[in-house]
Order: sequence, then structure tokens, then C-alpha cells
Amino acid sequence: MVLLLIVAEAAAKDISNIYGKRGVSADSIMEKVIFFAPFYESIVNEYRAELYIKGRVNIRKKNHIIRFLPTMFRIRKGVNEYMMETYSDLHFTAPDIYDQKVKAGVGTASEFWEADGRLLEYFHINIYSSTLLYDKLLSPLASNAKKYYTYYIDSIMGPEFNRQYKIRFIPKSKSFQLVGGYMVVSDNVWSVREIRFAGRSEMFRFDNLLQLGEVGAPDEFLPVRYMVEGSFRFLGNVIDGSYTASLKYSEISQKDTGREVEEQKKEKYDLTESYTLSNDTNAYQRDTAYFNSLRPIPLTQHEQSLYQDYFLRRDTVGVTKKKLNKNLEFWGQIGDALISRYTVNLDKLGSVRCSPLINPFLLSYSGSNGISYRQEFKYNRLFPGDRLLRIVPRIGYNFKQKEFYWRVRSDFDYWPRKRAALHIEVGNGNRIYSSDVLDDLKAIPDSLFDFNQIHLDYFNDLYLNVEHSWEIVNGLTLDVGLSIHRRTEVERSNFDIVFPDTPPTRLVSDGQSYLPGFDPEILNKFRHTYNSFAPRVRLTWKPGQYYYMNGDRKVNLHSKYPTVSVDWERGIKGVLQSSGSYERVEVDFQHNVPLGLMRDLYFRLGWGAFTRQEELYFVDFANLRRSNLPTGWNDDIGGVFQLLDGRWYNSSRKYARAHAVYEAPFLLIRHLNKYTQYVLNERLYFNMLFVPHLNPYLELGYGIGTHVFDFGVFTSFANWKYQEIGVKFTFELFNR
Repeated sequence: MVLLLIVAEAAAKDISNIYGKRGVSADSIMEKVIFFAPFYESIVNEYRAELYIKGRVNIRKKNHIIRFLPTMFRIRKGVNEYMMETYSDLHFTAPDIYDQKVKAGVGTASEFWEADGRLLEYFHINIYSSTLLYDKLLSPLASNAKKYYTYYIDSIMGPEFNRQYKIRFIPKSKSFQLVGGYMVVSDNVWSVREIRFAGRSEMFRFDNLLQLGEVGAPDEFLPVRYMVEGSFRFLGNVIDGSYTASLKYSEISQKDTGREVEEQKKEKYDLTESYTLSNDTNAYQRDTAYFNSLRPIPLTQHEQSLYQDYFLRRDTVGVTKKKLNKNLEFWGQIGDALISRYTVNLDKLGSVRCSPLINPFLLSYSGSNGISYRQEFKYNRLFPGDRLLRIVPRIGYNFKQKEFYWRVRSDFDYWPRKRAALHIEVGNGNRIYSSDVLDDLKAIPDSLFDFNQIHLDYFNDLYLNVEHSWEIVNGLTLDVGLSIHRRTEVERSNFDIVFPDTPPTRLVSDGQSYLPGFDPEILNKFRHTYNSFAPRVRLTWKPGQYYYMNGDRKVNLHSKYPTVSVDWERGIKGVLQSSGSYERVEVDFQHNVPLGLMRDLYFRLGWGAFTRQEELYFVDFANLRRSNLPTGWNDDIGGVFQLLDGRWYNSSRKYARAHAVYEAPFLLIRHLNKYTQYVLNERLYFNMLFVPHLNPYLELGYGIGTHVFDFGVFTSFANWKYQEIGVKFTFELFNR
């Protein structure tokens, strides 16, 4: 394969030299193609089409690791080749909204397209866009593509009045974000008739061929046929696939400039016309005879034999399955649960979706928190009127802290049109110390401060949050609820008073004796358990919120503007034996700024304070807290402090914080060898915190993202003095 590419590249260079002497060069042609690409990218405003996809998968090599792959459908013993066909209505709305409504499907694996859903992005391509596969690949038609690609003329075809150029493009460096291949360009109009590009996305090596409509036809700028060949290789597993798709357009609407300006003035945030249900179960057909009447591409003899073998095996297995030993069948199901992704349908009671219980890809590591493992289960039940009940238990274990964490969150969306829902969450939080410690910390100079020299009495935290959310107007959400905590000593204290052997004369009052000068009420201030009861209000504003209606359900999308939230909580003494009163206020500001060509800037600002304190309480902020199983923004690393000692989160009644992440490919590393080509994105991290004794605390970091893992290295500074260097590592395989 490599030899063929070298020969093709050499031949393309020779041909380019010949045409270059005649005044025609690949660079001059591509300048015109790239110049017109932004116009062609947005020329189609909307279209509707019938989309047929036929896919075939051949498992060439497999081992037990294949069961860990959450994107893999359930395979059958002794069967290595599978196929599936779907027939859909496809609705496109500019700039990049694809709604695919599956009408019919047949195949030899029921979960084929569900597990392989990411393949649909290979059939939703605007070849004039600057990126391909939803911003995963840099297109050879991008405005800055000449920095990363070399172009050669492969051949010139057709008569002079209808000339077409076959342009070969080759990456200048090795990177999974660049592709190699060719395109056929029509002279004069500089639109593309055909493009073929090969590369790698995640663990999938692909070769994608797109054929577009003819010049002057309504579908001139749209694909009419796809052919994708791919191979998945992972730890000894080799799976090959081939996919064919054809589109038949029923409606194509090009942009009307006047109408576009008018819609921009209206700021239309409701995108319901562009979104519908992805699968109408009432209209879904699985009948093979019905599908035969729809199929635009006939089956080959080999594909027909796959269907015949499948139906024969299905009927045979259906008879013999009843004879299996029930005990063996039970333990087989237990084994599947341990190492396979599975969904349990509970008839009319909903469904439970789980990832494998034994899954190394749910591990993460950081210098401050050590190794953590987490697992989630998801129960969903849909009621009439699109009302939804969701229950998500989450468990995890931190090996450094030797603590087991659990949480159960329940959400009942009872009025989905207004995003009105009831939320209940119960779990155990981080170990925490009381506010009494804050007064001791105040007296310590910054230069002498050392947490390790301070004795902290820790409390376990059991909490219950009850909350009601309601979107008052589009983008403005009000949350009202209660926060209840029960904090218990980790090491139980002894509050007994030991009197001397010959005590002085005791006075008796109300049948109780006490020492002179000793107030028995002081014992009430010492407790093994402290409770808190606090009403809570949170207001969140995301202006310019785009959304669509999925039946009666309002689904929020993105916004071009920052998200601002204000969180207020008031602790009330005496309710449910609450030990003290306080007031907490926090303000949070977050935004993601897309900078184009796979570059993004994330930033976050926050401030919080505890006020009106009375007696003992616990400094436990909502936005600033150590996550026992941390998750960040896009990469599980950004937006949180990685090296900060967990004790600092409860060390002050006030804080101010700032975070920023800049993400881009080709930032510092040159992708020139077999190792750095695996890097998808590079990231620069900036974290800052202001609390007493830390003025400020800084973290600067650099990270890389790959298909398998995310990795970051951080250095920290306290009061402008260097502290330490640490790393953060998380598995990202199959989690994107």
C-alpha cells in the first residue's frame, strides 16, 4: 500500500510538471477551488432526500477484548459476517443540521446501526466545509489547507469546453487530522464532481468516495452516492466494513440572500423545522418483502446468501435454545454483564442501560486524587406526553483516599415543553472539616502555613438535595429546592468529663449536680453529628438559546453567548436539628468560543462567599469543590484544579477563581513521526484561585488528546512561588 502511494505521488509530480509548463498548475486550480468553497458550502439552504444505506461487517480476528467495546453490537457464536440495510428520510438545514428519520430496516444484527451509529457521520458530509466528519478532519478545501497539503495534477479529462481536473492531495505531515486522496474539479465553475479521501478517525481506518451531481443540475453541490471502506483494529481485533449509500433528492432549496438577512434580524432560535424524531417507531418496517420494494441497489449473490444463512440459523437456534441448561444460561448472562455493554428492557416499565462492570476505560489518574474508578447505570421510562423519568445511580472508588463514593440522581420531567422537572439526589460527599477551623487558619502567616502541621477533625457527609427546575422564558431557568446534610465524625470523639477523686462540694440543681463554675450547657456544643437544612435558589441565564421541539419536549442546543448563574442558599438553625445558620452566594460565568478550524477557547470565572454565619457550619461551596470522581469540560481535565490539595476547598469563607483552556491541533508538536501522529488536539490550561494564604494559586498546564486517552502535565505556584509538577490521565476511548 505504501509503495503504491509513493509511485502514485511520483507519477502525479511528473504530470504536474508537464502541465505546469503549459501554464496550468495544481496550486492555481486549487486557489480557485478554495476561493469558491465558502460560497458553495452555504449555497444549499435546505434539502429533503431518501437515503439508502447498505453495510456489511466482517470480523476477521477477535478475542475476549471485543466484549469491552461499547460501540460493538452483540456478536453470535460462529458468525463473523453481518449486514444491515436502512431506508430513511433525510432532512438537511443549513449550516450543519442533519435529521435522519429511519423508515425501514432489515439485517442480520438487530443492534448493528445502534452500536455503529458513528458511521452516520460519513454520510453527512459537506465537502466544501473547512472540516470533515464534524470537525474531526481538516479538509483539503479549507482556507489554510496549503499549509498542510501538497497538490498535484493527476490527469486532465474531457474536451476543452467541459474539462475536468483530477487533483491529488497529499498531507505534508503525518497526522490523523489530515487525509490523502484526490478530487475531480470542473473547469470554469470550480465545483467538485468527485472526491476520495482516506485517513483515520479514532480506531477506524477509512477510505471514503463521494460522487456529486453534474454541473448545472439541482444536486450539483450535493452528494448522490457514498462508498466507504473501513477497518477497525484494536488489541488483536480486526473488523472490516464496507458501506454504500445513495440519495434521491425530492426538494433542494438554495439560499435567498434577502430572506437570510430577514431571518438574521428575527434571531430565530426555534429550530424545530430542522429537527424531528430520529426514528418513528410506529412507521418503522422490518419486513423483508416490504424492503425489497424500496431497495435502489440490488443485492449481490454473497449478500443474499448472508440473509439466507441468518434466517436458517435463527429458526434453528429458536428451537434448540429451549433445551439449554437454565443454570448455564444464567451464569452466561452474569458473564455478559461483567464484560459487555448491555441494555435491559423491563417490558412496559422502562429500560436500564449499563456499560461493562469490568471496564478499564473508566479509570482515571491525577497526582492529587490518585486513581479513581467510576461506573454509571441509567434507567429511563417514557410516559405519555413525552414525560420522562430518569434514574442514574453512580458509584466509584478512590484508591488514594480509600473511599467509596455513591450517588443516585432522579429526574422526572413532568412538563417537558417548559423544561419543568423535579430532581432528587442522594449520596455521600467529600470528607469535610467544620468552620471552627477557619478561625485557627486566620492566625497563621502565609509564609508559615502548612496544612500538614494542622490537626483537622473530619466529618463524613451524607446529603439529600430536592430541587424543582423551570425554564421561565427561553434560556432563563429557575431552580428552587432544599439542601439537607448529615455530617458525622470520621473518628468518634469522647465527650465524657472526668471529675477529680476528691471533688469540691457540688451544687444540685433540678436533680443534677455540677462543679462550681462549670456550665453544663457547654456540652451541647459538642456533637458527634451535625445537621444542616437550607432552602436554595439558583437562576441561570443563557441568552440566545437555540432549541427544537421533539414532540412535547423542548430540547436546548447551543448558544453564541456566555452562561451566567447565581446560586443562593440559606441555612436555617433548628429545622431538623440543624446546628447553625449561614448564607451562601455564588456567581458563575462560562463560555465556549469556537475560533474555527477545530480551534476553541473555553473560559470560566467564579466568585463565592459564606455570610451571616452563626455557630458551627461547614464551608461547602456548590461550584468550588473537590470532585471525588472529577470530570471537566470537553476533556475531563479542563475547568478544574488538578494539583490543589483537597483541604483548600473548605479553607475560606470567600473565593475567586478563573479557568481558561485553548484547544487546537498542530499547536506545539510537529506531527512528523509514528508517535505524534496519534495526537488529535493540543491544549493549554490556565487555572487561578484566590483564597486566604493563596494569593494567588496558579496552575499552568499542557495536554494532548488522542483517541485512546487524554493526558495533561501541570505545574503549580502558590503566592507566586513554585510548588510542584503533576499529571492527569484519563481514558477517552469510546467515551467521545
